[in-house]
Amino acid sequence: MKNFLLAALLCLLLLPAAWAQSASQTSSNSFRITGHIKGLKDTTCILAHYLGATQYIPKDTARIDGTGTLVFEGKKSLPQGLYLAVAPKNRYIQFLITDDQEFSFDTDTANVVQYMKVTGSTENELFYTYQQQLSKFQNEAQALTAQKNAPAMSALQKQASTYRSQFLKDNASSFTVKLLKASAEPEVPPAPKAANGRPDSVWVFNYFKKHFWDDFDFADERFVRTPFLQQKIDRYIQELTVQTPDSLIKEADYVVNKAIAGKNKEVKYYSIFYITRPYEQPKVIGTDGLFVHMFEKYYATGIMTVSDSATLKSVGERVASMKPNLVGKVMVAPVVTDTLRKPIIMQNIKADYTVLFFYSPTCGHCRESAPKLQKFVDAYKGKGIEVMAIAIDQDMKEWKGFIREFKLGNAINGMDLANRTNYAHQYDVWTTPTVYVLDKDKRIIARKLPAEQIEDFILFHKRQQATKNPAVAPGNVKASVKK
Repeated sequence: MKNFLLAALLCLLLLPAAWAQSASQTSSNSFRITGHIKGLKDTTCILAHYLGATQYIPKDTARIDGTGTLVFEGKKSLPQGLYLAVAPKNRYIQFLITDDQEFSFDTDTANVVQYMKVTGSTENELFYTYQQQLSKFQNEAQALTAQKNAPAMSALQKQASTYRSQFLKDNASSFTVKLLKASAEPEVPPAPKAANGRPDSVWVFNYFKKHFWDDFDFADERFVRTPFLQQKIDRYIQELTVQTPDSLIKEADYVVNKAIAGKNKEVKYYSIFYITRPYEQPKVIGTDGLFVHMFEKYYATGIMTVSDSATLKSVGERVASMKPNLVGKVMVAPVVTDTLRKPIIMQNIKADYTVLFFYSPTCGHCRESAPKLQKFVDAYKGKGIEVMAIAIDQDMKEWKGFIREFKLGNAINGMDLANRTNYAHQYDVWTTPTVYVLDKDKRIIARKLPAEQIEDFILFHKRQQATKNPAVAPGNVKASVKK
């Protein structure tokens, strides 16, 4: 499935010419950035813009000569955004590329920000003036901290706050200020008192979340070429949203609707992409329901354009296999028989938890997991947990050999001897082993678990259930045993 996201990303980079030449690009047909960097010579420097928070797209390369001088230039203007001039040994210099695409700079590797002087670019002059003043405040603060001079520190904090407010006001229309405001977190006013007399922390959280996007301009596509769009999406969706499908879907649609209202295709596409990407292989069990939702609502409908129709089709097939097997769905009983060719009726398995372990007897990862599975099976047999191990291959000799080799006699071992089941499409088994955990009603409560995490998950789930139902003490839970 990684190919899907890479293909979607490629689609974004090769957008139709009708809107790729966007409003944020300068009317000039060229760019020329001349620089001098003291401390660097006889090396190469790359000019690249951000693509999200962790990727960079190179746009030009320049040679730094023996005097530390370099020139980036081209006959076509650069797409606007936040850029980096990257030199060897992880050295880099940031620039704002806006309408001013012919400018010069001079700095020193001893302290790039402190020594930076920019000529010909108002945005970069503002960008570095603010950073330089901020650096002065930080140096003064460190000195006052060492002196333990609290009154002076308080006065300095007020001075810094006043400077920031005035800078934002005086340069409100600049991209520099847009970046500063977008990257800052909402200022939360004093909270009302809760019933216990203390500040209401729930009110604080709700206020923070409600105002999280206040200073972000979804109409400005330059944010696509900064780290801030991805960082804010990640923070809002992954940290400020409860990691359950219903909550995630609600907040994902909220962000996408903001991007749609901004009427900039590039921002809209990137917003959809960055929301979708982490939930293809989510860190939190059961949240891949957001991936299914995003595909069905935005990709399959054409709101999110994917140029490769074959990729779109293959992902659609994967989503179709995922959807009936998401957490919260009742598992469709596999049609399998045991080693004596007797049908196994999953609904007749009486257990608080049923673990489905789909595997291939010849799979290396399955063989690595088998000893851990065997230990778990033997420890919990007859204690409210049953393991149904299903071989997806139709070689009966290998199947029985696997059961004997790994001593899985206490598991419920099954195989579709008639070869009627497409496990990939019916049970989303695209890799092996694939593990599902079902509750007593055969409802899926976990999927795609590593074998070594089955026990921890079930014990955790029991504790959750006991908390929800205090009348059921942990010691009375049928399958509660020491690890």
